[in-house]
Amino acid sequence: MSIRVVVADDQELVRAGFGMILDAQPDIEVVAEAGDGLQAIAAVREHRPDLLLLDIRMPVMDGIEAARAVCADGDCRVLMLTTFDLDDYVYDALRAGASGFLLKDVRRDDLVHAVRVVAAGESLLAPSVTTKLIADFTSRAAPRSAAPPSERLSVLTGREQETLRMMARGLSNAEIAREMVVSEHTVKTHVSNVLTKLGLRDRVQAVIAAYETGLIVPGS
Repeated sequence: MSIRVVVADDQELVRAGFGMILDAQPDIEVVAEAGDGLQAIAAVREHRPDLLLLDIRMPVMDGIEAARAVCADGDCRVLMLTTFDLDDYVYDALRAGASGFLLKDVRRDDLVHAVRVVAAGESLLAPSVTTKLIADFTSRAAPRSAAPPSERLSVLTGREQETLRMMARGLSNAEIAREMVVSEHTVKTHVSNVLTKLGLRDRVQAVIAAYETGLIVPGS
């Protein structure tokens, strides 16, 4: 079954370029394009894609508001596009429910890989880029959780908190398994429990929660 994608960007050439690259893949189908945030929401509601490739900076309604609406509306995953690797809007986009972000000058193979990864239910979380970005933005952001850190994390077992801490460091399931000396299946169970208990969509949201609750200190 093909991965159904909506491409949303206010620059027609960018939309067309990404659309051509993705449509050329045997397992990816671009079902619609959109030129602003409202069009993106309408396209998602009409076509019910698996993934929305969405520019952060958009006219009429920006990408952050569009991402928030799409993520609240259904199961469509959102992969954000940004021009700069430290775009001031990236942190808010991730908190809105986006599962990752790409620079617009992304290589063809990396674009295709990112779409497949996010559509499969994973997050685009590169230890060398995304974790540092989240730490930087969280350290500058005011605390946004209504519950005290200890109360919010009290629903997790000790092993689950340890798992969350390693997720925030950008470790994969295999790497976490090696550090905890357990099987990958056990790690997957811990990760699933963390996401369920904290009401999180994916690993990106879990990393943000780890920083916001003080489980991980930015820059550590």
